[in-house]
Amino acid sequence: MDSRFNETVPSLRYIDEKSDDEYAFVKSLRMTGGDGANSYSVNSRVQRRGILMAIPVLVKNTEEMMTGLNFPKYIKVAELGCSSGQNTFLGISEIINTINVLCQQSNQNPPEIDCCLNDLPENDFNTTFRFVPFFNKELMITNQASYLVYGAPGSFYSRLFSRNSLHLIHSSYALHWLSKVPEKLENDNVFITNTSSQSAYKAYLNQFQRDFTMFLRLRSEEVVSNGRMVLTFIGRNTLNNDPLYRDCCHLWSLLSKSLHDLVFEGLVSKSKLDAFNMPFYDPNEQELKEVIRNEGSFEINALETHGFDLGHCNDEEDHNYETDGYNEAKSVRAVTESMLVAHFGEDINIDILFDKYARHVTQHSSCRNKTSVTLVLALTKK
Repeated sequence: MDSRFNETVPSLRYIDEKSDDEYAFVKSLRMTGGDGANSYSVNSRVQRRGILMAIPVLVKNTEEMMTGLNFPKYIKVAELGCSSGQNTFLGISEIINTINVLCQQSNQNPPEIDCCLNDLPENDFNTTFRFVPFFNKELMITNQASYLVYGAPGSFYSRLFSRNSLHLIHSSYALHWLSKVPEKLENDNVFITNTSSQSAYKAYLNQFQRDFTMFLRLRSEEVVSNGRMVLTFIGRNTLNNDPLYRDCCHLWSLLSKSLHDLVFEGLVSKSKLDAFNMPFYDPNEQELKEVIRNEGSFEINALETHGFDLGHCNDEEDHNYETDGYNEAKSVRAVTESMLVAHFGEDINIDILFDKYARHVTQHSSCRNKTSVTLVLALTKK
């Protein structure tokens, strides 16, 4: 994501001066486009499950937004961090259907709805827009509301929309991505592990606090009073009050193991690996609450914790651990390939890397002490 804001105290100041090298990294924070075998569109079942977990909260907040605003004649909805593929329309279609059903039940005319799909400019919007006709066909059967779909490219760590123009925001599995890797980071893995220093944890936490504070301040400018946001994160349960603890099958622990394998085989330089860290943070409930309370623009309607399973073993009763491992590897590859190539260069063999990742997943298939969870957060603009 973007990092164009003051490094000390978050503000609405937007800095346009940015070096080519810095922007190259920003451009790499995108999912693999297209609809090929390794694309995000094909390998995003985990993200789909995350959206479905949040549907009851999304429906409830959509209904409350409509009644609280006395059934406005025009609604503007934003999907932030939409990425590419059919998942983009899961939340949007639920919002439109909810509005339509509620208006019918309340004997109200349905509003006109603008649906804004947001992601970084380098996101594969073309693949997403190719699904619009299918989206229209699905909604046409039962929907009476008039709606338009369009793109809104840009970082959600910058202003995206006019003041007081948004009624409802939905974002799923996007806000755990930071605007940048924390500075002065002392870490010999790609993310926080049990062996990381307290300073590494604090660096990540501070960056998340700055970024999420910035996000809330910017959205408070754009969302109408009593407007809603439903946000879904990959978060964590803090076991034994140890903020450093991550289980052995944590998705970034497995990526770190796989990259170290390449270093051992001489396929990647150790110095390159030592300089690579994920711009990611998995907050716990208390960390989310603290930022929201300190920023002060929103109040919490709901904060739910659900199990997070990177694997695909829940999709079928009879599953094969080796197949699950390769499916998980493809999911992580679709999310990280652009970042990996941007950092390590074209010389890194992505196929070999994720073949090793799949093997590590299989080896850790018995892991049950998992720290990752899905956090579903609903907010109201004060």
